[in-house]
Amino acid sequence: MNRRLTDWRGRRVWLIGASSGIGEALAQRLAAEGARLALSARRADALERVAEAVGGAQVLPFDVTAPEGFAGAWARLIEAWGGCDLVVFLAGAYRPTRAWELDEAAIRPVVETNLLATLRGVATVLPTFLSQGQGAIALVASVAGYGGLPRACVYGPTKAALINFAESLFIDLRPRGVDVFLINPGFVDTPLTAANTFPMPALMHPDEAAEAIVRGLAAGRFEIHFPTRFSRVLKALNCLPYRLYFGVVRRVTGL
Repeated sequence: MNRRLTDWRGRRVWLIGASSGIGEALAQRLAAEGARLALSARRADALERVAEAVGGAQVLPFDVTAPEGFAGAWARLIEAWGGCDLVVFLAGAYRPTRAWELDEAAIRPVVETNLLATLRGVATVLPTFLSQGQGAIALVASVAGYGGLPRACVYGPTKAALINFAESLFIDLRPRGVDVFLINPGFVDTPLTAANTFPMPALMHPDEAAEAIVRGLAAGRFEIHFPTRFSRVLKALNCLPYRLYFGVVRRVTGL
């Protein structure tokens, strides 16, 4: 559905949310393939560490929730590179939240980081891609966006919105030469999932997640979901009538 991204030599890639977890692992994987990298996140020291580990990369630290952050970083990147081939939106926030725990502190940082910042970032880079007549955008959502789940009263809706956003982007942009990839990971061992106190089925190492992403980009898939033994089960569950879906989720989670 998208052009296949197979030859990474000299390809200009901006990873947003690259200081740890999947972003750090993906930086290492793409650097090994010869990609030119720009790395962004809030912590400059963490980005410098990743840049050194991958043999050099442009470091553009900023807070994705700051309204002016994307515009400033993108301007510096275009000035340095003259263009860009792929932007991957990996930055995310997560806090396990049950319905009775909903409050401003639980809602605002997750919605601003996962959803508003990503929309703002896409709006920032799109004019350049459209003027180039080519480019690619990859949005990291989650299998938690497939359907309602316990402890995901805020996180899940933001990821569901990103899935919908990616679908809408694909419809509008693919005919204009801009590829859109949707990445839906399951449980990956990162600083975000460290907040979970429950068993995480099919937990993956970040290196495995990065490998799955690279394989999906090489295949040109619109949706890249993994691990498939877990993500396919969730996809199947969401085909069930609600009476059955809710019953299975309660039984499996014990909640």
